[in-house]
Amino acid sequence: MGPAGRPSVVDVAFPSGAGVIPDASSRAKAIQRLRLGDIAFRFLTKTAAIGVLIILGGVLFSLIEGSLPALQAFGIDFLLEQRWNPVTEKFGALAPIYGTLVTSLIAMAIAVPIGLLIAMFLTELCPMWLRRPIGIAIELLAGIPSIIYGIWGLFVFAPFLQDTLQPFLIATFGNIPVLSSLFAGPPYGIGVLTAGLILAIMVLPFITSISRDVFDAVPPVLKEAAYGVGCTTWEVVRNVVIPYTRVGVIGGIMLALGRALGETMAVTFIIGNSFRISSSIFAPGTTISAAIASEFAESDGLHQSGLILLGLLLFVLTFFVLAAARLMLMRLEKKAGN
Repeated sequence: MGPAGRPSVVDVAFPSGAGVIPDASSRAKAIQRLRLGDIAFRFLTKTAAIGVLIILGGVLFSLIEGSLPALQAFGIDFLLEQRWNPVTEKFGALAPIYGTLVTSLIAMAIAVPIGLLIAMFLTELCPMWLRRPIGIAIELLAGIPSIIYGIWGLFVFAPFLQDTLQPFLIATFGNIPVLSSLFAGPPYGIGVLTAGLILAIMVLPFITSISRDVFDAVPPVLKEAAYGVGCTTWEVVRNVVIPYTRVGVIGGIMLALGRALGETMAVTFIIGNSFRISSSIFAPGTTISAAIASEFAESDGLHQSGLILLGLLLFVLTFFVLAAARLMLMRLEKKAGN
């Protein structure tokens, strides 16, 4: 045995040779075999890491190459125009960008607080016999295909909103400045709000599952010490659990945001696919991914290049979101270190 009771190279190479001292030649062969295995393992892991960069670079190169005709034809105006007319070959990305950001904002505004509250309940307050059923239900929500969400949203959820929630919001906020235009009718059922609500349901399991796992990783002694000095459950969660797990929680939120930004099929079913910006969240709209999914099969030439340019914009948007999240995490870690 080596220092501190750890097995030595000889023990690893000759596990059944207790009490037998190998000669110098056998030891050299064993060390060489271990060295070759270490070299092979290092090569495989390095190849896998470099392969990810190559694939990412290939995707980026393909997007840039395919979008060059649209970039040359429209330039910066592509980002500032909302017109989208394949007949006249006049294209602008403002409406899809607006729809992507608004639907994701609605989804995260709803899913983040609800997901965190569910995770807090499961880890701090939920009886043991109820934790498993709720956990299984959350995992089932994450496993439902997006097209099923889209079909359910189109035939069940949208009519329900059209008959109940949307008329209620119109009647409630109809006479309030600013909010009256935000919740302006008529109640279509499908639209930006419906897409945002469906996205909230879809990303909720990601936030809840990751938050629950990181909350469970908090050392019990920290929570017991807080309870010992008289803290309530809310004070323990706010002052101990969330500060200890904020990096993991933010990571789960960013993962959910990435899913919301790039979701395609469910949004395509229920957003209305209208290349128009409206102040009302009841109105039909579109997102970058929905626009690509609904039109790419029938596109060619400049139309197809414009759709590829939309894909490049989504790639860049997601990159900046993840970069901003990384910078925020670095600042939090630096602040905690100070």
